[in-house]
Amino acid sequence: MSNPAVPPRSLAEALRARDDASLAALLRARPDLITPVPTDLTQLATRAGTRASVVRALERLDRFALQTAEALAVAADPAPYDELLALLTGDAGDPAVAAALPRALGVLREQALVWGDDDRLRLVRTARELLAPSPQHPSPTGLGPTVQEATAGMSPGRVQDIVTEAGLGSTHDAVSAVASLTALFTDRKRMSALLAGLPEESRAVLARLVWGPPYGQVTADPAAHLRRLLDLGLLVPTAPGTVVLPREVALHLRGGRAHREVEPVPPAVEPAATHRPQVVDATAAGQAYTALATVEELLKDWDEGGPAVLRAGGLSVRDLKRTAVALDVAEPVAAFWVELAYAAGLLASDGEADERYAATPAHDEWLEQPAAQRWARLVEAWLTATRVSGLIGGRDAKDRTLSTLGPGLDRSAAPEVRHRVLTLLAALPEGASPSTGSVLARLRWERPLRGPQRDDDLRSRLAEWTLKEAELLGVTGRGALSGHGRALLGATPPKTPVRAPEGPGDKLPVHHRPTAPADPLPLPEPLSPAEQATASAAAARLLAPLLPEPLDHVLLQADLTAVAPGPLERPLAEVLGVLADVESKGGATVYRFTPGSVRRALDAGQSASDLHAFLAAHARTPVPQPLTYLIDDVARRHGHLRVGAASAYVRCDDDALLNEILADKRAAGLRLRRLAPTVLAAQADPASLLDGLRAMGFAPAAESAEGDVLITRAHAHRTAPRTAPEPVPDGPPVPDATLLSAAIRAIRAGDLASTAPRKPTDHPPVSTGELPRTSAAETLATMQAAVLTGEALWIGYVNAEGAASQRVIAPIRVEGGFVTAYDHTADEVRTYPLHRVTGVAELAQD
Repeated sequence: MSNPAVPPRSLAEALRARDDASLAALLRARPDLITPVPTDLTQLATRAGTRASVVRALERLDRFALQTAEALAVAADPAPYDELLALLTGDAGDPAVAAALPRALGVLREQALVWGDDDRLRLVRTARELLAPSPQHPSPTGLGPTVQEATAGMSPGRVQDIVTEAGLGSTHDAVSAVASLTALFTDRKRMSALLAGLPEESRAVLARLVWGPPYGQVTADPAAHLRRLLDLGLLVPTAPGTVVLPREVALHLRGGRAHREVEPVPPAVEPAATHRPQVVDATAAGQAYTALATVEELLKDWDEGGPAVLRAGGLSVRDLKRTAVALDVAEPVAAFWVELAYAAGLLASDGEADERYAATPAHDEWLEQPAAQRWARLVEAWLTATRVSGLIGGRDAKDRTLSTLGPGLDRSAAPEVRHRVLTLLAALPEGASPSTGSVLARLRWERPLRGPQRDDDLRSRLAEWTLKEAELLGVTGRGALSGHGRALLGATPPKTPVRAPEGPGDKLPVHHRPTAPADPLPLPEPLSPAEQATASAAAARLLAPLLPEPLDHVLLQADLTAVAPGPLERPLAEVLGVLADVESKGGATVYRFTPGSVRRALDAGQSASDLHAFLAAHARTPVPQPLTYLIDDVARRHGHLRVGAASAYVRCDDDALLNEILADKRAAGLRLRRLAPTVLAAQADPASLLDGLRAMGFAPAAESAEGDVLITRAHAHRTAPRTAPEPVPDGPPVPDATLLSAAIRAIRAGDLASTAPRKPTDHPPVSTGELPRTSAAETLATMQAAVLTGEALWIGYVNAEGAASQRVIAPIRVEGGFVTAYDHTADEVRTYPLHRVTGVAELAQD
């Protein structure tokens, strides 16, 4: 460990001075640094300064922390705390910025983007290169280069002319001249006097450049007011026809502020409306039931085999439209339900030669679960899925259309954004629904966009889709997070009291609506899989009493319809779905009995007496006489004609009926001819013959080769067992406490091995970090001596895979070609073969 009284000279020394809790916070905030585990703190510091790691860390900063880093990038290196504060607050000062700056600086220090004491703050070199102003990458501050940088390519004579024109004494060289000019531009009193002597046109030019961009265009023969600015060095030419406003001049004109607007605190999420919690929960429960019914209907529609899989993968536009019509929803909503079923593992491709989509075996297990548990499974899959249905219909990087269930829909930020949006809703009082604009503003503050990404604000679009999808799933009701939605996040209702409305309706008066409290930082992490499973179970328990109980009855009406006043028990719904056609959906489902639907039930093996008994058992009203007549009439004619495979034939005991068929002009396409008084032969296949006769108004029945009536039941098509698609991670996962503890212990031990002072030897390593080299005899003698004295040794070791490492050990026993020692690197007793030890060196006493 380094001496805390001595300022660190590098990031590695600053990390070495940290305690284990601080290192754990760094590795948790930047998990890419631990993949793989660094050998020591020097390697950790090197990895923390790589471009890819720094870019990732900067992208995860909140707006004020990023503004703090941007201010450090335009400050001196190193910069004292007071200079940084002045760049953020300006000459007028800002108490809110001053109060928030320690937190922002603490975040930058924790993530190893800033190191050093308050009197010598240093931004990591890679971060400075990324954030400092340059012609290729302008700074968000709008500042340009310093006077020294802007005049780097200027001739010494020209620099001396500027110094003289500014009223400064001539110097011996260009370096001192630039320093003199810099001192002038940073002296507020002298700079104010210099600007006061400029014409109004010159000051107007500076005002246009002050907040950026700092570059402007001039002609080869500039006007007098521009020439005056060039002569004084207030504008510096950088290329033919291009000038730049030096950073020191811009800061003076800005009153010392690096940013036009500084946002030290996050914007509050404002409630747009407030409803009674009971109304929110009831509305959300209704949406949850609708979600379950929609997914069940989708999978039932694809039960015998769904649409074909496109050659490039995914669902065709035509099949998506058909699915949307079947579900009676818009195409984007249908795409959401299809993707949700796929994410939950209920839907997949069957893998056959003629590949189609179908339900998985997990779908049958899902159907057997209680409704609340089925909902929890869907929502849990939605929370963790990286596939985003909102992208469907857009274009990928190769200008190909993104299709439902196709490739290219994964966005690794989706789970984090969903969790964050719901967390913001959970921070509001119960029953409060936020305005979409305030949610988006909060997310943009927490993860501001940098560079060209500003044109594609994916996080904002993900947030808008999250709000809509949460309402579809019943996580929210009327825009407010429900009670079971809070339980899904493992959250508890806020303590802010909400006064119930006194009048009718569910909205609270405006003057009683509470404001949204700001979240504490840092942001809460998503739940682990085990924690999420527990939270989902709790949410299901809260939702279960709110869902309607399945009914075991329907209401029959004289117009050949049946009304289901609520959800039906599964056996009743399945039989009724065969016996009647669904006419309308909603709070109550209306079924209509038709000759075709009754024939469908008879084809499935039911008899007229079975249908009468079924209706009598499940009808709360008397069975209407027209329905009884309809069933009896269809049953009387059903199977009177028999169709088999000859290529196809029709047989009937009533030859008059066969004469009627032959005389019907509609039968011409079937090409029928009489083989016997009771048999007609057709050149059509049995299925076409059945359809043709039914279209003519008959009720034929198919028969087998043995002459038995074929019962036509739908055969469910299932895929082979399939697992749900794995989410695409957003970088390395956040390490858990066990991994962090082991990694920090290994890094500390490796650092001890690499930095422990060694005694001088006759075989010093060629360079720092190289393994020690000694002969076998010297190694054995040194080991045996260390056993007697109890001293620690520094050794080089090569394992069976050929990987070399250096270790600090305290030998306990040497025998049989092995050394048993306490390994400080691994913090345990280990045994090493002596022939794998490259060399040994004694450690210095201090």
